[in-house]
Amino acid sequence: MRIKWFSIVRIIGLFFVLYYHFFENQFPGGFIGVDLFFTFSAFLITGLFFDEFEKSESFDLTSFFHRRFYRIVPPLVFSILIVMPFTLIINRDFLTAIGKQITAALGFVTNYYEIFSGGSYENKFIPHLFIHTWSLAIEIHFYIIWGLILFLLAKRVRKSEGTVNQKIAILRGQVFVVAGSLFLLSFLAMVIGLMIGMDKSVLYFSDLTHIFPFFIGVILASISGVRGLPRKFKEKIEQQSTKQTIGIFIGSLILLLVLGFKLHFDSWVTYVFGMLVASILAATMIFQARILHEKTLDIVEPKGLTFLADISYAMYLYHWPFIIIFGQFVGKVPAALLTVLFSTLFSTLSYYYLEPLLRGKTVPLFFDQSKQLLGKSKLTLEAIKKPGGAVLGILLVVMTLQIFRAPQNSQLESSLWLSGIQQDADALGTLEATLTSAKSNQYMIPKGVSVIGDSVTLGTREYLLAHVPNSSVDAAGNRKMNEAIEVMEAEIASKTLREYVVIAVGTNSLDDYKEQTDLLLQTVPEGHRVILMTPHDGSADASYNSEKLAVYERSLVNQYKYVTLADWNTLAKAHPEAFTGTDGTHFGGNEVGGALYAQCINDALKAAEKTPTK
Repeated sequence: MRIKWFSIVRIIGLFFVLYYHFFENQFPGGFIGVDLFFTFSAFLITGLFFDEFEKSESFDLTSFFHRRFYRIVPPLVFSILIVMPFTLIINRDFLTAIGKQITAALGFVTNYYEIFSGGSYENKFIPHLFIHTWSLAIEIHFYIIWGLILFLLAKRVRKSEGTVNQKIAILRGQVFVVAGSLFLLSFLAMVIGLMIGMDKSVLYFSDLTHIFPFFIGVILASISGVRGLPRKFKEKIEQQSTKQTIGIFIGSLILLLVLGFKLHFDSWVTYVFGMLVASILAATMIFQARILHEKTLDIVEPKGLTFLADISYAMYLYHWPFIIIFGQFVGKVPAALLTVLFSTLFSTLSYYYLEPLLRGKTVPLFFDQSKQLLGKSKLTLEAIKKPGGAVLGILLVVMTLQIFRAPQNSQLESSLWLSGIQQDADALGTLEATLTSAKSNQYMIPKGVSVIGDSVTLGTREYLLAHVPNSSVDAAGNRKMNEAIEVMEAEIASKTLREYVVIAVGTNSLDDYKEQTDLLLQTVPEGHRVILMTPHDGSADASYNSEKLAVYERSLVNQYKYVTLADWNTLAKAHPEAFTGTDGTHFGGNEVGGALYAQCINDALKAAEKTPTK
């Protein structure tokens, strides 16, 4: 039994995820689309569990796992095999540890692989092509745990006395209590983890802390259902008008959109309220869609909705690696369009042909949404065994070759790692040299240049030390403006902050970039000159905080006489050759990039010599 309008829920979840991954800055909270998927998936399998028990007074756990396997695994395998040939056209850095990524994806442990490798959608220099399969890992873990719990509950209730309806009522109550308890356990683990300072990526990827949306879906199924419906829910259907149902559905969608535009991955609000509210709103939409099905029995769901819902899972699998791959060659909008095109093509092939053939079904070469033949030709697994086997063999060979030629660490990561080690080794010598150096003026400030930067600076640290006279460099990956202030305060306290202070951060700017930049300038002691180096992100447009910070820093030169601009943002855009073979932001190991970066700082230092100190 297919419930009309559930397709809309699936499509909304897919839209949120795609929009977030395509245009993260415009829709920073779109990751809640995954929570919508979690809630819907748990609702569906639990509702079908009640239907199965009502029919047979049992729950076939083996069949349940079999159905889940064939729904999830074949499309995943197909997507990996189809994506890998596309990696032949991109920089080898994107193949870094690809064998481990594929193993984690097929083993459904990507969430823990990303936790232990420090992965995140938000801060990877070279994004993992299969990081998005973290959600499949949690989903599979839920299916295993919840399937076993349902099996035990069904076995226990089956032995009780009473009619089938009485047993179903008991079973619904027990499912409600167990799911409610597990929901509280998971959600409290999320909140407590946040309170004790756990890394947000760990909280996001972990089973324990991010499994609670599933149990919201389970709770919903226990009070409603798919085919079999409890008496109170039937009464609700009778009492509520179609207009009210549609209004509540649309209202919930609007609130979800507000969350999508307002939530941020790094915000504590997301973890305490955001994902919880998103899951509840998703449950509300599912609830209303189920009512709407009963209210519109004489209306056929549009074929376009059914089609998009059918391919939504496969679309999720293809979209992330494709947006990464196409994004290396074209702008954001063309990359998004290409991603949608190729993802739709392969998802359609997967859902309507490859998956049913693998299950032993016969499929027509052409058919409409009602599965009626439009042509005479049919496909069977036996008929395509030879050509299909040849294609499969080629794809396996390509995947294997790419795995073997993949580096264990990207050039950028290796460069940053080596620079970080050298920076730590230089720290003591820098401290001693600074303390014994000549002082520049009556403020007794050490002469020279203190460069405080992020991963871009870290990647070219050695070049800067060699080409920016009398300089020290303190840089770290993913450093933000507030962290630069902390570094500067530490150097002030140790009396090692030099006369010229170069602030080269901003690629990872948050929404409070203005406040943090103002605070930095207030924190700089008297007697110093400040050089603000505008950030450059190769994938950014005007809506990015890094671009907004660059505009703001340009305006500060007119407000503060002791501030000089090093406009790396403009210089970098004028020299794309500095980023050949890189992610477009970092250039570690590229001498052209290093020379331009050092030149940008040195030119600003010469200009700063003519300005007064603070």
